[in-house]
Amino acid sequence: MSLELFNQLEQKVTDTVDALEMMKLENEELRGENAKLKEEREEWERRLNSLLSKFESLEPSSTS
Repeated sequence: MSLELFNQLEQKVTDTVDALEMMKLENEELRGENAKLKEEREEWERRLNSLLSKFESLEPSSTS
């Protein structure tokens, strides 16, 4: 194997490792964002269910 081919291979390996590290960081960020969005969704669901239960509690008294 010539030195030039070896240098090209080394550069490709280095580029690939760098790309993988960047993808891992991005994945970590996206997991954090996903967790935050899940928490927000759960909060909205909790609040919506609370409002729905208030409406449901009004129904019997409105028909009396």
